[in-house]
Amino acid sequence: MIRSIEMTDLISGIIYAFAALFVILDPLLSVPIFAGMTKGQSSREIHKQAFIAIAVAGALMYIFLIFNTAIFSVLGLTLSTFQIAGGVILFLLGMQMALGLDICKSKNETPTAAGVVIGTPILCGPGAITTVMLLSNDYGYLIPFIAITLSLGASWIILYFSAGIQNILGPVVTDVMGRVLGMFVAAIAVKFIFSGIMGTLGLHLPL
Repeated sequence: MIRSIEMTDLISGIIYAFAALFVILDPLLSVPIFAGMTKGQSSREIHKQAFIAIAVAGALMYIFLIFNTAIFSVLGLTLSTFQIAGGVILFLLGMQMALGLDICKSKNETPTAAGVVIGTPILCGPGAITTVMLLSNDYGYLIPFIAITLSLGASWIILYFSAGIQNILGPVVTDVMGRVLGMFVAAIAVKFIFSGIMGTLGLHLPL
């Protein structure tokens, strides 16, 4: 019975962490950008750029997952203050996504840099880094590690087939989905801010 409960907690934790990361990574928002930056390139090059994007985003996310405590110590930060600051950033990011504003996008990047630009800051920006660090505090390393791996895998598939997805969904549907995901990001941000305030007051609110 105890093992069953622990397994249920593990699965529910992974599902929540994956959902939070996938929403914040928002690979569907990257589809039109990635497709535009790799337009005219061969399928092999497009797939290569998709791999580079995921590799860059993954490297940053795993680094902040493993060394977040050390980073906190060096900078003299507490988790509660980081939750509040990170929550504010997430909220602004979510509102930008929901309102269809540009989010650290450069229109002058060359196609060969598509993988790096998509990897960061579009996929792994302040929002993703903040989420990884907060999830590691509440779940340890295993659940966020699995969630990061799953979210990166899903993002890679979406970028790999970005051209086909763009043609199937069309720019209107892609834009609407990006805006809806933006609202979810904003909602998650509110929870982070509230959790940070509770922590500052000496209380605890599970993520």
